[in-house]
Amino acid sequence: MISALTHIARLARAAFVFAREGVFGGVDPSLVPPPGQLALRMARLIERRGVKYGPRLSRALTRMGPAYLKLGQFLATRPDVVGVHMARDLESLQDRLPPFPQDEAEAAIATSLERPLREVFASFGPAVAAASIAQVHRGEVLRDGERHPVAVKVLRPNVAARFRRDLSDFFFVAHQAETYSAEARRLRLVEVINTMSRSVAMEMDLRLEAAALSELAENTRDDPDFRVPAVDWDRTTHNVLTLEWIDGIALSDHTRLQQAKVDLPDLGRKIIQSFLRHALRDGFFHADMHPGNLFLDGAGRLVAVDFGIMGRLGVKERRFLAEILLGFITRNYRRVAEVHFEAGYVPSHHSVENFAQAIRAIGEPIHNRTAEEISMAKLLTLLLEVTGLFDMRTRPELILLQKTMVVVEGVARGFDPRLDIWKTAEPVVREWIERNLGPVGRIQGAAAGAGDLARVLVNLPEIAARSVAVLEQLETMTREGIRLAPETIAAMGRTEGRKNRWRTVALWIIAGTFIGILVAVQNL
Repeated sequence: MISALTHIARLARAAFVFAREGVFGGVDPSLVPPPGQLALRMARLIERRGVKYGPRLSRALTRMGPAYLKLGQFLATRPDVVGVHMARDLESLQDRLPPFPQDEAEAAIATSLERPLREVFASFGPAVAAASIAQVHRGEVLRDGERHPVAVKVLRPNVAARFRRDLSDFFFVAHQAETYSAEARRLRLVEVINTMSRSVAMEMDLRLEAAALSELAENTRDDPDFRVPAVDWDRTTHNVLTLEWIDGIALSDHTRLQQAKVDLPDLGRKIIQSFLRHALRDGFFHADMHPGNLFLDGAGRLVAVDFGIMGRLGVKERRFLAEILLGFITRNYRRVAEVHFEAGYVPSHHSVENFAQAIRAIGEPIHNRTAEEISMAKLLTLLLEVTGLFDMRTRPELILLQKTMVVVEGVARGFDPRLDIWKTAEPVVREWIERNLGPVGRIQGAAAGAGDLARVLVNLPEIAARSVAVLEQLETMTREGIRLAPETIAAMGRTEGRKNRWRTVALWIIAGTFIGILVAVQNL
């Protein structure tokens, strides 16, 4: 168990680096209590001379190593925690580090694949990109006597141990903050670090990234405007991921796109609608869709790469998203407010009317301006203020979705400054609502409920038989006057309590399913 002193010592080093890079110079002293103001003045004494304000935090996080760099990137997706302005600054944080040596990469691949490198790849070049967790090489494989280019991603040596150490420090800070701060508890800082920890753990097992890619490929196999690279499972392990090499035009290369005479407004539409289809239709979306991770292939389709950060939405969250978007599109702010309450996101002691009024304050500026004048950052700021005012607890999956939507819209607007996200989103949202909340969706929901009921009813005779047997035994013991010791009675109570809980659950499932079917049928 790591002691608090160990955490404090490591965090003190981080504070020193932040002070040297001038991070604290950007803090307004008037917003800090007197003891903190003294600490700020002391931090300024060790600040490097000539330090520039702009990338202070980015430089400090990069100096602290991979885990801090990843923390900065993760917090860029959580403006509810760090604020919109800091989140916007962190968006520019580049996950770029010097590559580790070629011989170490080759040795790691040979060890992981349990074969000499020359038996696996026909050629294997130097690193073409290097990040905090892994780096990518271009290679070639032989198939049917022909060479095919591939991208080979390999983990950095010992990166897992470094992350475990730094993540333990982050958890220590989050626990301390929640102990002493009500706002930290509302923001669920421990859960924030938990989410980041799970995300990093998945990124450090490249088989999971390959599985995410494969799932997205299945979901989008019939999409005309979007595809993902194919996974080479024979050359993929925990530490190595081999993919089809993409030769398309990066969406960050505007010059090549213009030279290829790409219809840029249409490209912007494809980006928005593809993302919304994945989020609404599939509940599984690429959550890092910046221009460097998107390409345009020769057939005019979007191709996404780098599946380290993915988002998931359950049916409840998808319904919430669809109705929220439709409510903003149609200016039905009352319905937007009701959806928040129905989902349980806003506590019931608040007024629906007051919340609708606050939502109107967010939505009206969108409709009173032209599409190119709408500030999504301002919209996000207002929404975060409203959720805090009405005690809405942080929903990490919705925050990630919301942040990704802002990024996606920014990319799309780069190709069409006059793009109206609401008009572009409307057909996708309406299609999902008609399919899932209309008559067909209700019939499908009722059928699913009937299936669940049938599975429970199959086991009902066994549950009933056991219940009767227990009652008969108790009746016999009572009639014959058997006296039980207190310890025996307590043990029996615990045993039967466990059994009864499951019986009660089963009966509630049956009752709830019947009620659900009746409600669904009545609403048809």
